[in-house]
Amino acid sequence: MVFSSPIFLFAFLPFSLILYYISPTNLKNFILLSISLFFYAWGEVFYLAIMLISIIINYIFGILINKYQQDTRESKIFLSIGIFLNLLLLVSFKYANFITDNINLILIHFHIPPITLAPIHLPLGISFFTFQAISYIVDVYRKEVVAQRNIFNLALYISLFPQLIAGPIVRYHDVSQQIQNRTHTIEIFASGINRFIYGLAKKMLIANPLGEIADNIFVLTGNDLTMPLAWIGILSYSLQIYFDFSGYSDMAIGLGRMFGFRFLENFNYPYIATSMREFWRRWHISLSTWFKDYLYIPLGGNRVSTTRVYINLFIVFLLTGIWHGASWTFLIWGLLHGIFLASEHAGFSNYLKKLPKLMQHIYLLFIVVITWVFFRAESLSDALTYLHAMFNLQNIKTSDLQFAQIISHEGIVAFFIGILLSTPFYPFITRYIRGYIKKAPSKLILLYIPKVAIVSILFGLSILKVASSTYNPFIYFRF
Repeated sequence: MVFSSPIFLFAFLPFSLILYYISPTNLKNFILLSISLFFYAWGEVFYLAIMLISIIINYIFGILINKYQQDTRESKIFLSIGIFLNLLLLVSFKYANFITDNINLILIHFHIPPITLAPIHLPLGISFFTFQAISYIVDVYRKEVVAQRNIFNLALYISLFPQLIAGPIVRYHDVSQQIQNRTHTIEIFASGINRFIYGLAKKMLIANPLGEIADNIFVLTGNDLTMPLAWIGILSYSLQIYFDFSGYSDMAIGLGRMFGFRFLENFNYPYIATSMREFWRRWHISLSTWFKDYLYIPLGGNRVSTTRVYINLFIVFLLTGIWHGASWTFLIWGLLHGIFLASEHAGFSNYLKKLPKLMQHIYLLFIVVITWVFFRAESLSDALTYLHAMFNLQNIKTSDLQFAQIISHEGIVAFFIGILLSTPFYPFITRYIRGYIKKAPSKLILLYIPKVAIVSILFGLSILKVASSTYNPFIYFRF
């Protein structure tokens, strides 16, 4: 059940909100937990058991770690076992087929019969709720939080439906107090509705039209994939993945507010970055900070020798790549990001800073766009073929008919609006209007009337798109 589906918008969400708000305060967590488990079971009835196993494992080991905190050796053993079991679940369901397929390539080379393993279905959101669970037991071990004694409250943290399927990754210490006691106000609820509508509009009005263009181009082969089309395809995908994922994060943050939760931001205009370091401070913030706090710093971070720093960066970004999917394309994508981060750390950033800001920005966008090819392609050979098409000056000619068959007027509009909104244009305009109103408080209505009108129009257009379109993918559902 995706957030942009009619069943969610017109049945599940209204029913959930009504049931939640008519419930007594002492039952709200239980009601929200029940709603969240139902939400997950809607598309994953069998794999609901996997989530329940994860909840039980982390509940038990959280208590054991907390109990033996005075004994560093005992608590570290329980932490290691807890992390191992979490990763075992993740590896078993997400990477077993990938590992087996690559082992079989080696076995076949030595004429050894291959290992037979039936395809394993990927449980929705397993990467996200596994990382949340690991952060919980690590935070207990670090004494940043006390182990949760109420299993229903821990279950709510792991299964909370707004961020369950595709994040943002919410760490326990950020919401532990909110699980115990949170406030509900009209202002927060209204801000949640606004944020949800903005996210829905990003998804339906920008990401989906651009996704159709990218999909149409990425299936082209041979001479049909001309150089202009290849660039249009990857630029469309670059905008699609940003507005798809940031739109989902906006909807998750908005839904959280509707139920009294305040989730941290997950995106901060990453395409305006001027270096790879800055990009990862702005892109998928919850994932990059998770890897920094729970892997990079424990490995030594920047406090070790230069060689070790490079090794740490490669480890982190290889795992960042493979976290996104069991494929060599994701691994190469992560490796390339690691290489450029390591080069910036090695001193390349000093040369970058001497360049004009525009050149720094072009450097970042060029690298990010090129590496998105590996992220989008189905295989390494497809990625290399696509990259060849992007730089093949002998295959430039593209007919008007080809453009017309692939690129819609809606897609063109979404493309240019997407470029504009991937910059802080909207916040700039808002700040300007607010500054103007401060000088003339009597004109306060000038801020609210346009805002209500914009939100209403966006919601109306999004609903029309939901009702009329059969194309409605969520890129991060497969992660």
